[in-house]
Amino acid sequence: MVTAGPTYEPIDPVRFIGNRSSGKMGYAIAEVLAEKGADVILVSGPVAIQPKHVNIRLVKVETASEMYVACMAELEQMDIGIYAAAVSDYTPKQVSESKIKKQENELVLELVKTKDILKEMGRRKKASQILVGFALETDNEEANAQEKVTKKNLDFVVLNSLNDQGAGFATDTNKITIIDKYNIITKFELKEKRKVAEDIVDYLTQFIDV
Repeated sequence: MVTAGPTYEPIDPVRFIGNRSSGKMGYAIAEVLAEKGADVILVSGPVAIQPKHVNIRLVKVETASEMYVACMAELEQMDIGIYAAAVSDYTPKQVSESKIKKQENELVLELVKTKDILKEMGRRKKASQILVGFALETDNEEANAQEKVTKKNLDFVVLNSLNDQGAGFATDTNKITIIDKYNIITKFELKEKRKVAEDIVDYLTQFIDV
């Protein structure tokens, strides 16, 4: 299972809270896995791209809660989970049924935490399953990523830093660091996202029992 793209958390029928994720990294990973013979379930937030390989089954979602439900539904049959989606950490507590009109100088939104999909997957993870997370950081990058590996019971995490030019959202390139559960840190150069996806899948193979 691969997750990709953003989630959109509605404020009213026409507005939402979201982020700049294009889904390109997650979709590239799904394509590489499929080309290597994997049957891939791609759980995707709203993006402007489509999967190409016949081995990819696309599950479209919009909100964080919808992505949570979709991921939990596939948990039992999953061998490998790669969570590249940029899931919203917060969602509006109340959603207006009609468009909010501009009346006051300020609009106050009360937000509540969304369910932590990766943490819950890690909690339910079987010994035979492999779990990979992504971390997009701006400060204390490696320390925060290492903490994520431990707290969420991951086999490894793929770290992106917004301080690296050409990495992060809405680019055709990425620059990653992989930190695994053995605290091995592997740094990669800036590459096209397709090549980055190949690096991630190659790293993944060492955790697969054959």
